[in-house]
Amino acid sequence: MDETQLAEELRATVGQLVRAVRAIDEMTPGEAAVLGYLDRGGPMTTADVAHERGVSHQSASKAVKELLRQGLVRAEAHPSDGRKNLLHITPAGSDRLNEERRRRAALLGTAIADVLGSEERQVLATALPLLSRLTARLRTR
Repeated sequence: MDETQLAEELRATVGQLVRAVRAIDEMTPGEAAVLGYLDRGGPMTTADVAHERGVSHQSASKAVKELLRQGLVRAEAHPSDGRKNLLHITPAGSDRLNEERRRRAALLGTAIADVLGSEERQVLATALPLLSRLTARLRTR
């Protein structure tokens, strides 16, 4: 298998895995993504979130409005541009995000235990640093 074929197989397989794990979320992928960005990156504007996700401002705004309604995110006036709001994850938002992450990890952990043997789990563990290096390389582009 050449690099292009390997890349396509990896992309498709990882994409399927991510979609399967996200399917258990109680919130939409957009809402989960907004909470994740705010958790990892700190306060952002809706435009920043849209840019990070690679979606339209309208799409990001829809998720932000729902998170504001649920009290999972709060908005405050941007310190240098009064036309914008800076979004912050609330303690309730952090709790919800952490619960979603725990639920995903538990689901994936159960699948790993049910499907993979000991040697296969070791192969998977060995592959994780490789996947991390690929991810880091793609983020620098």
